[in-house]
Amino acid sequence: MASTTVRTAAQADPDVARRAWPRWLAAGAALVVVAVVAAVWTAGGARLLLAALGFFGAVRGATLVAGTARARLDPRARGLGAGTAVAGVAALAVAAVPGSLAGWVLLVGAPLGLLALSLLLLSRGGVARRGGLVALVWSVLVTGLLVGAGLATDWARARGGATLVAALGVAVLGLVLVAGSAGLRAAAARPAPPQPAGCAGCECSGGGCGIPRAD
Repeated sequence: MASTTVRTAAQADPDVARRAWPRWLAAGAALVVVAVVAAVWTAGGARLLLAALGFFGAVRGATLVAGTARARLDPRARGLGAGTAVAGVAALAVAAVPGSLAGWVLLVGAPLGLLALSLLLLSRGGVARRGGLVALVWSVLVTGLLVGAGLATDWARARGGATLVAALGVAVLGLVLVAGSAGLRAAAARPAPPQPAGCAGCECSGGGCGIPRAD
C-alpha cells in the first residue's frame, strides 16, 4: 500500500505536489506521534486516537466533497466524502465524552476496520489481494484475542488491547502519508514540461487560440 501511494504521488502534477507534500508530511508525522502517545497513555489513549481519526476523517471528507464539487466528478465520490466527514464528526463527539465510551467504540471498530480493509484488498488483484488475505487472517486473530480477553479476564483489558491495535493502524496510516509525501516531493522537483514557442499555456480544446502550432 505504501509503495502504491509513493508511485501515485510521484506521478502527480508538479504544482499540486509542491503545495501538497508538506501537508502530507506534517499529517503523517502527527499521526505517528498520536499513535505512540495513545499506546502508552492508558487513561486517555482511546479518546486521543478517536479524536485524531475523527479530525482526519472530517478534514479529508470535507476536502473530497469540495474537490468533487469544483471538478464536477462522480457523485459517488462526493457521497463518500460526505460519509467520511460525518463519521469523523461522530468520532470527535465520542472522543469528547469522558469515560470508557471511546474504548468500547475501538473494541468494536478495530476488528471491523481490519475486516473492511481485508475485503477491500481482496477485491483487487495481484499484491493487493495477497495483502488482503494477510489482513483477513489478522482480523480473525485480533477479533478472537479481544473477545477471548474480555470473556476470560475483563472487558477493560480487551478495550486496552483494541486501543493498541488501533494505535498500530494509525501509525501505519501515518507512515503511508510520510511515504506519499516523499513521492509528492519527488514530483514537485520535476521540471515543468517545455511549452511550444508562442504558447501561453491556455486550453486549446475550445478551438485554439489562433497561434500557429508546428506539427
